Amino acid sequence: MPRKKKAEKSSVGDKIKKARQKKKITLNQVANDTGCSIDYLKKIEASKVPPPVGTILQISRALQIDSGVLLKEQKPTTKSRVKAYKKRTENYAYTTLTPGAEKKHLKAFSVTVEAMKDHKGVGYQHEGEEFVYCLTGNIEVTVGDHVNKLKDGDSLHFNSGIRHKLRNIGKSEAELLVIVYAP
Repeated sequence: MPRKKKAEKSSVGDKIKKARQKKKITLNQVANDTGCSIDYLKKIEASKVPPPVGTILQISRALQIDSGVLLKEQKPTTKSRVKAYKKRTENYAYTTLTPGAEKKHLKAFSVTVEAMKDHKGVGYQHEGEEFVYCLTGNIEVTVGDHVNKLKDGDSLHFNSGIRHKLRNIGKSEAELLVIVYAP
């Protein structure tokens, strides 16, 4: 019975901490490679703060592991492999649309952002490219100093190596398709 509880408890934070410790990488090194503060990284590892997709990509690159390993369920069942699972962060939720793509460069997500909300903290930056398609709602995607406003049916393709931030500027929930290419 205790073994089952441990498998259920394996969170993204647990996986990050185990991978970091296994590779003998310090929090200081991860902070320098990602731009995240050590306090923020500690909160992620303690599962006190759920990391957004961009942060997961940054951390996985710093740890030299595939981001899919962090997003993958501990012991997936046949049913869970077929059905994508939803992760919740502070102001938005994302569902991986490419389960089982651990060794692939392209990953797709369905993202739902609460009304008048944005990512907490600083903007995100990770090597590669990103494509955002606004299914419903009104969002702002800031890439560097440039602000892009998207509404239903609009899309944006940008270099994700440039610091970027997403925010819902509408009065209703926004639904997005986000595709990330990470070399």
